Amino acid sequence: MARVRRGFKARRRRNKVLKLAKGFHFDRRTKYRHTAETVKRALHYAYISRRLLKRDMRQLWIARINAATRELGISYSQFIGKLRAKGLDLNRKMLSEIAARDAVGFKAIVEAVTK
Repeated sequence: MARVRRGFKARRRRNKVLKLAKGFHFDRRTKYRHTAETVKRALHYAYISRRLLKRDMRQLWIARINAATRELGISYSQFIGKLRAKGLDLNRKMLSEIAARDAVGFKAIVEAVTK
């Protein structure tokens, strides 16, 4: 029986991990064992950071809205409560953009809510 050459699947699996290590330094890029460990950790941190980014952005939006509403003499929580009571469906991202870029428009929203 002829000799079977092996290694294609294993090489393809290793190369997939090594390709993810682009930009790493020294053994973390060249040696598979170090690379696999580092790539696994990097992917884990990337997964976590995607969720942390959402949290950080929501905090930023709330801080912007809070600053703008306090200038107009109402607290953030009162503003959001009255906004919901009036049935105005504006999410925090859009409210913060309006507050940061269009002060007159945001003032109109606050006045519409506080009537």
